[in-house]
Amino acid sequence: MARFTELMRDQVSEIWELEHRHPFVVELGAGDLPLEKFQWYMKQDYIFLIDFSRVIALTVAKADSLEDMSWFSRLLHETLNTEMALHVGFCKDFGITEAELLATKPAPTTVAYSNHMLKCAYMGGVVEAVATLLPCSWGYAEIGQALAAQGKPEHQPLYCRWIEMYSSPEFGELAEWLRSFMDRTVKGLDEDHLSNVQDIFLDSSRYEYLFWDAAYRMEAWSI
Repeated sequence: MARFTELMRDQVSEIWELEHRHPFVVELGAGDLPLEKFQWYMKQDYIFLIDFSRVIALTVAKADSLEDMSWFSRLLHETLNTEMALHVGFCKDFGITEAELLATKPAPTTVAYSNHMLKCAYMGGVVEAVATLLPCSWGYAEIGQALAAQGKPEHQPLYCRWIEMYSSPEFGELAEWLRSFMDRTVKGLDEDHLSNVQDIFLDSSRYEYLFWDAAYRMEAWSI
């Protein structure tokens, strides 16, 4: 019998395929992405990760067992102290201080995605919170591994560092644990509840694509 997360992944396969083929991801993997687009992405992703971390913190509070709380705490630690540190390091290479990074104003897509995650996590239980996190964690692991498999762009060390992080076994392990948590936690839920979880996963997948697209366009408020 297929895992619940596999069923969810199948339902959004077209969206995830569009992510893999998006010019931002393709050019990042080839080392051809204009640096100003990558700068926009790193700054917006940094402030997005602040709210992402708040959602993970809610999963710690809402988890039923100490073991699960420990795993969510590990994910929170990795996000706050490894993933965000990577962004700070990248921006330092660009001549952007951490203070300037924190002063970044969120773009429209960043606001919408963050609000979606926080609403689902606050109003729902731990399953809803994980459903909104999973497309980011799992999707980045997929993209990182795919880019690493095709060969890192050695002429662009900044992009190599990004690929190395998201293709790492440690990052993939955390994404797989989130999948396993979801698969065992949804057992026994009624159809309406499962459908809601799938809708949350779908919307987060949509926002993942929109975030790549916003980065490529260097989205700004129109008014």
